[in-house]
Amino acid sequence: MFNHLLMIILYLAVFFLAQRQVKKWIRQQAQKKQVSEVRSRLITRLISYLLFFVTISVMAVSLGLGYQEVSLFVSSAFAVLGVALFAQWSILSNITAGVLIFFAFPYRIGDRIKIVDKEEDMSGIIVEISLFHVLIKRDIGDVMTYPNSLMLQKAVIKLPEPRHPSSLATSNKTKAKINASRAKWLK
Repeated sequence: MFNHLLMIILYLAVFFLAQRQVKKWIRQQAQKKQVSEVRSRLITRLISYLLFFVTISVMAVSLGLGYQEVSLFVSSAFAVLGVALFAQWSILSNITAGVLIFFAFPYRIGDRIKIVDKEEDMSGIIVEISLFHVLIKRDIGDVMTYPNSLMLQKAVIKLPEPRHPSSLATSNKTKAKINASRAKWLK
């Protein structure tokens, strides 16, 4: 009995240590890719649930429940989950695509992109990348919601920033000199 208790404590300690490392790594990836805090928490929660499920399964086998019983439970759980989500396949595919976009999507919030589609012009600036969709503010001013699963299926091109006379790069010193001379002339 003491050995079982010690084994449970060991598995839980490994789980919490692994969970802490995963959270730290996801936080670093989120800062690197300029992802919102809400989205990084969703990804962390999803991976923590998966890690907990694996820990419980390994713990059950180690404590002597038997490989067949645990594998029957795990396969039954996945079967129920699969049947439940089959009717909502788009939700499942968007969640999976959202996780893939979090780790592998080369574009960030604020990047100007174009989704290659022959029916409509889908170009604009990425405003938000959530677990289910990407929000893109188009050049004409409206905001487009684009599903994550389609974002991975279509070609995405990064566009250069538009060059307007007001958006030309000027240093802070130059801006300060311009503002000082304007204030001087207005007096």
